[in-house]
Amino acid sequence: MLVESDYLPLADQFFSMYREPGQGGAALAVYQDGEPVVDIWAGWADRDKRWNRNSVAMAFSTGKGVASTVLHRIAERGLIDYDLPVATYWPEFAQAGKADITVRDVLTHRAGLHRAKGLVPGSAGILDYDRVIAALEACPADPRRLRTSGYHAITFGWLVAEIVHRVTGTPFIDVLRTEIADVLGEDEFWYVVPEGRRDRIAKIFPHINPPGIKWGIASSVISLVRPVRGLAEAGMPEGFDKLVRDPRVHESVMPGWNGVFSARALAKMYGALANNGEVDGRTLLKPETIEQIGTRQVAGHYDYVLGYPVSFTLGYHRPVLMAKSQPHKAFGHYGMGGSGAYADPETGMSLAFVTNRLGGSLTALGDLRLARLGATARAITTRQDQ
Repeated sequence: MLVESDYLPLADQFFSMYREPGQGGAALAVYQDGEPVVDIWAGWADRDKRWNRNSVAMAFSTGKGVASTVLHRIAERGLIDYDLPVATYWPEFAQAGKADITVRDVLTHRAGLHRAKGLVPGSAGILDYDRVIAALEACPADPRRLRTSGYHAITFGWLVAEIVHRVTGTPFIDVLRTEIADVLGEDEFWYVVPEGRRDRIAKIFPHINPPGIKWGIASSVISLVRPVRGLAEAGMPEGFDKLVRDPRVHESVMPGWNGVFSARALAKMYGALANNGEVDGRTLLKPETIEQIGTRQVAGHYDYVLGYPVSFTLGYHRPVLMAKSQPHKAFGHYGMGGSGAYADPETGMSLAFVTNRLGGSLTALGDLRLARLGATARAITTRQDQ
């Protein structure tokens, strides 16, 4: 474990969260100015197994930020123009009136393809990457995309992955390995988890469906309530509550939600983005690229899926901290259940938190653990700069 002395209050806060098996386990990592300053873990990876240095967790939408970073590596070399239509690289995407949707639209959740529910038949249908891609090609876009964003809770990852695949001619997970894992010297960036590493994945709990209510019923009811209808369409496909625990998830490319990471790997990636693209003598992206991808693209309008305003950048969002002052240039991605990671170029800090305990006592969808840890870390970093 690693804890630089200034970050002892952050470590104390983290360890206090994981004293009982029912609290599950987690890992927390922080980089400052391109150097690791925190790398700690605590709690339980399963009922009879402690979390250890090698434990990893499925971090849900946290993976959207990793997938976006892959695309930006390709774009930086001039192979992708954010403002060209997706169909420039993926001709079949132009079907059903989608010829004018740009790469920027995809990265800012304005492609109008948020619907995962009913996209392909059967609860296991979304495990078939090629089938999903064909379905997205045939789908018309939601016209609300012309007014505001509609969070692509599950479909985002497939859209980004297929753009990368079409541009490079290489399967997305292979590009991920060469563009992120190999560059950073960190192996734990997985959508398809190597078979020999799957025993390292912490078991997630509790069930994500509302207590006492079956998933299908909950999804159907929410689909009928106009203000939250988009949540059911975007994030509640058939059988998803059971699918998140299905081992087949770790054999499928679904970068919108099935990424498995260590906090250490995520913090290093975002550590580079917080430090002008450099970490451990390695270059991930150029400073001008980081400035571009961290600039707010969508803000002030209610997202038609989430029902509240979201500040999207190019493939990321602004982190939210339990503090009066929010970071104005930070960007990253949080995931369902509480995991997340981000870079804060203003302070040179990155933070990553992965956990197998989904949410808190009220809901499994999320809680305030990361927001509180982030506030403490920012306070420490801000004091250092004074």
